[in-house]
Amino acid sequence: MSADLDSVESTDSADAARPPLRLAYGKETWKEVAHLLANLFTALAGFVYAVVSVLLGVGLSVTVVGLPLLALGLGGARLIGRSERARARGLLGVRIPEPSPLPHARGFFPWLWASLKDPVAWRTQLYGLIRLPWGIVTFTVTLVSLFVLWPVLPFLARGLANADRGMVRGLLSPSDELERRIAELESDRGVVVDTAAADLRRIERDLHDGAQARLVALAMGLGLAKEKLLDDPEAAAAMVDEAHGEVKLALQELRDLARGIHPAVLTDRGLSAALSSVSARCTVPVKVSVDLSERPAEAIEGIAYFTVSELLQNVSKHARARSASVDVWRADDRLLLQVRDDGAGGARFDGGTGLAGLAERLGAVDGLLVLDSPEGGPTTVTAELPWRSRPKA
Repeated sequence: MSADLDSVESTDSADAARPPLRLAYGKETWKEVAHLLANLFTALAGFVYAVVSVLLGVGLSVTVVGLPLLALGLGGARLIGRSERARARGLLGVRIPEPSPLPHARGFFPWLWASLKDPVAWRTQLYGLIRLPWGIVTFTVTLVSLFVLWPVLPFLARGLANADRGMVRGLLSPSDELERRIAELESDRGVVVDTAAADLRRIERDLHDGAQARLVALAMGLGLAKEKLLDDPEAAAAMVDEAHGEVKLALQELRDLARGIHPAVLTDRGLSAALSSVSARCTVPVKVSVDLSERPAEAIEGIAYFTVSELLQNVSKHARARSASVDVWRADDRLLLQVRDDGAGGARFDGGTGLAGLAERLGAVDGLLVLDSPEGGPTTVTAELPWRSRPKA
């Protein structure tokens, strides 16, 4: 019986390792055929562009215009690379991240130097030079197979297309891991900027619609009370009493706003006390466990607090749960947060609960958000943040 199970497991593993089955003349095959037939024309255009732009720039390099022409030609090569990546993505299913743009250079000579040493553009020019003979071969073989070698067309198309996939990955991918990381960080920076702008707009709106409006009404009420102080002391006293209530409400709104920016309890007592405080405002009982031997850096601590706060708001609004738990611990160089509830489950990143935005904000600081929420529950959301120690006082 054990041998049978081992046989089944090894069969399953082998099946998982194989590429997915597809029809011999399915849409994938025809996309590959279209790509291979178009190779001749795109390769010819890329070859002519590479030869003319490089030879013209190098040949005129002894003049004033030579190197700028070469730099402009390399800039055009980047556009050709973008179109080839799009063609491979649409017809071959090869998804390659776009390389990061050249760094912004102030002045002519910094721009010229950055353009001339751009590895992405030079590899695209090399791609254009070596593609012409390959484009002739693929066009000829595919065209002949369409009319003469019909039975083996799917296999020939798959083999030639795989070679194309390797060429695109090898020459049109971002330069290296650092290049890809730069592109990711640039994208994350945009998320951080957008989030900060949204937070500023929220604070401005809360101040304008809440405490500011209440303080304006308070000032008007005190002004009217001052006018009635001698003529109608009882009415003035009533108005002052009403103003006193408005002051209390304004102070509470300002405290709530300050807590939304950065709660004092987090600064003074750390995550354990701050998370216990935010858990007390949840509509279901929450058990909090924080296992940290030291406090993380203030920025990481603040992100952790607001992450748990937002997740507990989701529990209150959407989970239909009876209880929840919050666990915080450190694993090597990561800070881990886990919020679990026994509600109805079925949470999704596109379900309108703000999880997608939360995942983006965590990703912007090299964090991660993992969701496990089957229908019927329970729901477990795990967040990871990079650990940075708090500077010594």
